[in-house]
Amino acid sequence: MISNSVKMGIRRRAYAFTEHGVAMLSSVLNSKTAIRVNINIMRAFVSVRQVLSSPTSEVKKVQGEIKELKQYIEEVFTDYNDINEDTRMQLELINKTLAELQVKDKALNRPRNPIGYIKT
Repeated sequence: MISNSVKMGIRRRAYAFTEHGVAMLSSVLNSKTAIRVNINIMRAFVSVRQVLSSPTSEVKKVQGEIKELKQYIEEVFTDYNDINEDTRMQLELINKTLAELQVKDKALNRPRNPIGYIKT
């Protein structure tokens, strides 16, 4: 069981043992089967610890691939941000040019004085 029911509320069963929990369990259980299982569990903990502490070539390979992917993603985002900045500047120039053309068009389309004779 984990958690103190008085301090932390509902008690529940543990999903897994820690290495120390397995060692404590071995001091309680004395059957040959329990001892054999306990030794195998302890060997599994040792194997996992060895894999984590001294990476094998496969783990190093995966770490290298992850590092390459991180660099690639950073490059892609940098390029994306550069493209976005360029696109923003181009859109601003287009909008500015359109505004100038609209002002120019309004100036050209204002009503003109009629040419010719005025009938009275």
